[in-house]
Amino acid sequence: MAFLLIAASAFAHDIPASVVVQAYVRPDGDRLRVIVRAPLAAMRDVVFPLTGDGLLDLSRADTPLRDAALTWIAHDLEFYEGNTRLGAPRLVAARASLPSDRSFVTYDAALAHVTGPPLAPTTALIWNQALFDILLDYPIQSDRSTFSVRPTLGRLGVRVVTVLRYQPPAGAERALEYPGDPGLVHLDPRWHQAALQFVRLGFAHILSGTDHLLFLFCLVIPVRRVRSLILIVTSFTVAHSITLIASAMNLAPGALWFPPLIETLIAASIVYMALENILGVTSVKRRWAITFAFGLVHGFGFSFALRETLQFAGSHLVTSLLSFNLGVELGQLLVLALLVLALALFFRSGVPEPTGTIVLSAIVAHTAWHWMIDRWDRLRQFQPPTIDVFDLLTVVRWTFAAVFVAAVIWLVWPRLKSAYSAYSAAQ
Repeated sequence: MAFLLIAASAFAHDIPASVVVQAYVRPDGDRLRVIVRAPLAAMRDVVFPLTGDGLLDLSRADTPLRDAALTWIAHDLEFYEGNTRLGAPRLVAARASLPSDRSFVTYDAALAHVTGPPLAPTTALIWNQALFDILLDYPIQSDRSTFSVRPTLGRLGVRVVTVLRYQPPAGAERALEYPGDPGLVHLDPRWHQAALQFVRLGFAHILSGTDHLLFLFCLVIPVRRVRSLILIVTSFTVAHSITLIASAMNLAPGALWFPPLIETLIAASIVYMALENILGVTSVKRRWAITFAFGLVHGFGFSFALRETLQFAGSHLVTSLLSFNLGVELGQLLVLALLVLALALFFRSGVPEPTGTIVLSAIVAHTAWHWMIDRWDRLRQFQPPTIDVFDLLTVVRWTFAAVFVAAVIWLVWPRLKSAYSAYSAAQ
């Protein structure tokens, strides 16, 4: 019996596998009102009073609920007014709610529910199925200030997703959804705050994207001259910028099969470039055109990483897109500089250049080939798409866009070529 009781107690305090937190944030005069709803089971290490039949004893639950609100919620929410961290909040209300309660549909309904009468003591409520609602008030200087939050609610469960709705005094409601602990979140960011955040995101993404790094590696292996790389990298930059911005503007297909298709094509682009290196096809004129075509595909890959973070851009969508692209370019330049230096040292160590190019490209091709096969298997799990009028319109729109870009390149290319020749002659 003792063993069973200990096991049951340990099970009761297990970390929940999945937790969804809902929150409303609204500046109101001289206070910032924060309403939070989370599962009561996520409030661990708090002893809630139970009745003889295992239900939550609501008549004696007030003090434990307030302790849980301060320990597990208020402690993990840091709000800032401008650059100043707000002081400790006042706990206005903390209550248990039925799992069937739907009052958090709107801010007004949630506020009325949290500040309304609590559940009757005779309510039958299983404690680990209950919802936990609290209301916090933070003192502020003005409800017209800019606010940000650093939430650390990730400790509530193995996987925590927070849905936060910010309601400024003037303007539309902003809804944010983020997993775990996202760091500092600007609830109504200024343009420079959004720009800085997305530059960091773009820089981090290119450094963590193994497939994009291998593609750049294939570009550098046979062409290690900076002047030759300028044209190739520029074509890649222009191409992925086009599809990155277009996808962010919802001009790309939204079907479930599209991301696996792009991931498969990215792996195929690496295999192709590696095979070109092995065969010795390193013409700069040919390579920049191929790189431009593959850059269009890689731009969609960048957009998948950007899709979930655009919600933090606020009203500065274009600024955030350009900043993300700038971060990607800064990361690319850093990677290219390191690759050129590393390959120069590698070939100076006595490895013949043709042999080294073939061996390195073969290793990359082998890796990307396995990626392509695995991604193709995932892509095959989707049903073939059905073509309708909207799909045809999308194809026509992208065709016109491609023709326009090709026309611009055709018009600008002679001037670029003459400028490049003049630069080479001057050198």
